[in-house]
Amino acid sequence: MNKILNYGENSIFKEVFYLKINIHGGIKMANFKVDEIKGIIPAALTIFGKDEEIDEKGTRLYIDYLLKQGVDGLYLTGSTGEAFLMDLDERKKYVEIVVDEVGGRVPIIVHIGDIGTKKSIELAKHAYNTGADAISSVPPFYWQFGEENIFNYYFDIASSVPIPLIVYNIALAGILRLNIIKKISKIENVKGIKYTATTHDQISTIKDQVGQSFLVYSGCDEMAASGLINGADGIIGSFLSLMPELFIDIYNAIQNNDLATAKAKQKDVIRIIEYSLHYDYFSVIRLGLKWMGIPAGYSRRPFKSYNDEEEKIIKRGFLDLKERYHIQDVKFLDLL
Repeated sequence: MNKILNYGENSIFKEVFYLKINIHGGIKMANFKVDEIKGIIPAALTIFGKDEEIDEKGTRLYIDYLLKQGVDGLYLTGSTGEAFLMDLDERKKYVEIVVDEVGGRVPIIVHIGDIGTKKSIELAKHAYNTGADAISSVPPFYWQFGEENIFNYYFDIASSVPIPLIVYNIALAGILRLNIIKKISKIENVKGIKYTATTHDQISTIKDQVGQSFLVYSGCDEMAASGLINGADGIIGSFLSLMPELFIDIYNAIQNNDLATAKAKQKDVIRIIEYSLHYDYFSVIRLGLKWMGIPAGYSRRPFKSYNDEEEKIIKRGFLDLKERYHIQDVKFLDLL
C-alpha cells in the first residue's frame, strides 16, 4: 500500500512536499517544483475512438506531437478533456497513459475536480501516486455551494496529497470572488489559480494581494497576451493544442517586450477561435490536428463529431479566413 510519511503535526507538506512514494514503498523525487510549472501549457484533449472509448495509441501520438512543439507542460482531464463525460476509472486510465508517455519531460497538472469531495480526493491520490506534479480543481458546482463549502472542499483536497493544488476559476463552475480566492490561497499546499475569465485586472490584483509567488495561469485563450501583460505566469487553454506555435510566439514576445508581435499574433488567435466557436470547438480542434496528421479522435456525445461533408465546410471556412486576413505561420492552416 502507498503510505504518506508523517513527521509530526502540520509538518507533512513541509517535509514531503517534493517526495512521491511509489507502489513499492520506495521514494523518488518529483520531476518539477511548483515554481517551474510556467509557460505554455495546453489543456489536453482526451483522445476517444469512434466507439467513444479511450484510444491509447492516438493519445500517445497526440501527446508526443505536443511535446515536439515545445510546450512547457500539460493540463489533463479538465474541461477540454471532457472530464465530466468520463467516469473515474476512465479519468485515471487517461492520466496513466499520458504520464507514461511524457516520462518526466514536462510537468503535468491533473484536473481532479468533481461535484463531490470524496471523488475528487480519490482522483487526487491517484494523480499523486501516478506521478503528476500538481493537481487542479474547479469549485464544487450545481448546488450553488456557499463560501464555507467551497473553502472546505479545497482544504480537504489539498490535505489529501503532498503535491500542489491549483484552483480552477471558470464561469462554467462559478467564478470565485477575490475574497474567497484570498482565503483559499492561505490553505497550505494551494499554490496557484487557473483564471479562466476576461477580468484580467484581477490577475494583477491577485498577484498584489496574495503574493507574487502565488502562480496565476491565464485560461482565456482569446486574451492570452492580456493575461501575460497583467502578470500571469503561463497560459492554460484549449487552443494551445491546435496552434501551440502562436501561443509560444505570444509568450516569447511578451517576455521580450515586443508588444507589436504579441498583438499581431493575438489577433490571429482571436480570428481562428471566433470561427471555431460557430461549431463544437473541441471537435474543430480535433479536425485541425487531423489535417496535420495527428489522430485526435472523436468527441463524446452530446458533443458532435463532424462527418466528411461537414468537415469540408469547416475547412473551406478556415481557408477563407486565412486568405481574408493573410494569416501566416499557423501550421494547421498552412497544410490546408
